[in-house]
Amino acid sequence: MGSVDRGRGVRDTIHRMADAPRARFLALADVAQVLNISVAQAYALVRRGDLPAIKVGGRGQWRVEVEALEAYIAGAYTSTAQYIKEHPFVGDESRADETADLD
Repeated sequence: MGSVDRGRGVRDTIHRMADAPRARFLALADVAQVLNISVAQAYALVRRGDLPAIKVGGRGQWRVEVEALEAYIAGAYTSTAQYIKEHPFVGDESRADETADLD
């Protein structure tokens, strides 16, 4: 089985959602859809500074650059991998000990 290019799939989804082949910015609703979170959670990511964004227009609409979203996703994979490395899952080891007693 080959490896999955997550980055390309995300970029394709982002560009398709933006309704333009090379859209530069996404609304928070689009960001929320890509990340499968609520718009309120996307807004919180922006307001905390976790996801860079700009305010545009007279009403201050938030927009996230496609590259910034891709970088955020890549960083999330990296930080998750680090978390897993530092916090190994030990649930399966305890089950292995239980089944070893049955032999």
